[in-house]
Amino acid sequence: MSESPPQHRAGMVAIIGQPNVGKSTLLNRLVGQKVSITSRKPQTTRHRITGVVTRPDAQVVFVDTPGFQTRHGGALNQALNRAVTESVSGVDAAVLMVEAGRFGDRDRSVLRLLPDDVPTILAINKIDALKDKTTLLPFVDTVRREREFVAVIPLSAETGDQCDALLDEIVRLLPENAPLFDEDQVTDRSERFLAAELVREKIFRLTGDELPYAVEVVVETFETEGDKRHIRCLIVVGRTGHKAMIIGAGGAKLKAIATEARLDMERMFGGRVFLELWVKVDRDWAENPRALRRYGYN
Repeated sequence: MSESPPQHRAGMVAIIGQPNVGKSTLLNRLVGQKVSITSRKPQTTRHRITGVVTRPDAQVVFVDTPGFQTRHGGALNQALNRAVTESVSGVDAAVLMVEAGRFGDRDRSVLRLLPDDVPTILAINKIDALKDKTTLLPFVDTVRREREFVAVIPLSAETGDQCDALLDEIVRLLPENAPLFDEDQVTDRSERFLAAELVREKIFRLTGDELPYAVEVVVETFETEGDKRHIRCLIVVGRTGHKAMIIGAGGAKLKAIATEARLDMERMFGGRVFLELWVKVDRDWAENPRALRRYGYN
């Protein structure tokens, strides 16, 4: 008697965790290319980012969420927290990401967002930085008291260690289903959106810690001519002093941001990019609900 072929699986999986635990790095690692920007600054991710992993037996649609903010309650943070809450509703499974050796009340707040019936994998990140490996098992026991996890995977999103094992565990949780996206699609986000995100990433990376996170990037024009793209972006800041930080002495900082963003766009889009950047002050926009809606935050 011949065996029936294995069924194809497909579904939605949320990656959740507090700010700066490595969710976007993990998403990019699993997808195999950059679909979500990264930096050392907390809450670099501000929007729901979908990354698609397609293999012969399954398609996993990952949802990378903003880090759930428990320290600050400003209008922007409230909007980001709503995005997290909305992202975990209706998923087939979830990955709770924590940093090895660190679990506290902020992680518990994130965990409480998940409905009880969502099967959840505990992903312990940055194990490569854990100095005393003997502390890992007691740490796992501590976190397991908070929820019943279907699997626990220690990993390093930075190096890729154990990321394949995580993906295998995720696939086992998905329902039998046809693919949800085309085989060659890695994200549902447009080039226009990705261009803005790449500019914002370079701002975060090149301005260091002196610039607050309240910086937004708006694509004003995005024109395609063959494999060439002409892109004009507006960088929005909340204070005049922040504008000076981004422009830098003689415009040097803004030029560096534009150069690095353009090179990343050319690699991502596969063609020449002509990028213009301008900086505008929209005073305290991150605390203004009307301004937040104008820049795409619900």
